[in-house]
Amino acid sequence: MVNIGDVARAAGVSRSTASYALSGKRTISAAVRARVEAAVAELGYTPNAGARALATSRTSVIALLGQFYEDEFAPAMLQYILGVTDRARELGYDTLFVSDADGSAALRRISDSRMADGFVLLNVAENDERLAALRAAPQPGALVGLPGDAAGVDAFDLDFVAAGRLMVERMHELGHREVVLVSQPEHVVERGGAYVWRLANAAADRAEELGVRLHRYYGASSQPAIGRDLNAFLDAHPAATGLLLNNEAAAAALPHVLQTRSLAVPDDMSVIGRYSDTFARTFSLPYSAIDSAPDLLGRRAVEHLVSRIDGTADADTHVVDLIAPVIDDRGSLAAPPSRH
Repeated sequence: MVNIGDVARAAGVSRSTASYALSGKRTISAAVRARVEAAVAELGYTPNAGARALATSRTSVIALLGQFYEDEFAPAMLQYILGVTDRARELGYDTLFVSDADGSAALRRISDSRMADGFVLLNVAENDERLAALRAAPQPGALVGLPGDAAGVDAFDLDFVAAGRLMVERMHELGHREVVLVSQPEHVVERGGAYVWRLANAAADRAEELGVRLHRYYGASSQPAIGRDLNAFLDAHPAATGLLLNNEAAAAALPHVLQTRSLAVPDDMSVIGRYSDTFARTFSLPYSAIDSAPDLLGRRAVEHLVSRIDGTADADTHVVDLIAPVIDDRGSLAAPPSRH
């Protein structure tokens, strides 16, 4: 196995100089650093993680805390995980994914054992129990999702309030006066999934301001239940000419539902979804949508977390970074049929 001594000999420097060149703990000339890096590449040297942690008090590991819930659409969650892990790898960090049901205990265990340099939290609830443990930990953390109280943490999320308003405004601009909103399952709200009611409440408020009838529903997170739900919602409101989807499973099921009902998009029904561009490509969804940007959110969270680990972020200032929603028009929006 190649060790630091082999790298030093290949680069023509001392063992300590090679170590300093790789760790950055002392100033090394660019020429010497280049020789060491070339030797590392030629020999395929990988620093021993345990030795590196002892020498630098760093593990080069980020702990990612998240869970897969039965009442949420699992493929959507994977996009957030990939955003975090891909950017972490690019910045030289491995990712420890933790899915313990007791996230607070898991966070404390990892923090106390110094298994990671920092934390990224997914599935952030309105009153997330993990936040107390995170605020007490010596390691920094970043949230993908906005809690009710973001004091003392860095949070990254889509602006769901602006997204709800934008959906209704676009339908109103086109002339739609009755629309149906399908949200995530009600259990998501009950456990603190604030993004569901933030979008729905904002959409309802804007609809009232504009004189649009908005029918709000919770939909299932999987087939065949979501297909039955969609049919029931459309049966209940035959005059509705627009669908707003804050539910990935509903978006994936909608093409079949509309086909069986002989409804064409956008001639008979206009549709706006909220999901990632990757999700749309995976399921060949032809619907205009607000990109939930899971990759971008994960990347921003990791980048800011690493800046805190490195000490380059302002220690006295925490950020709440909300991505402004934009509708990607894929041709599913048009004026309502004249019969309405």
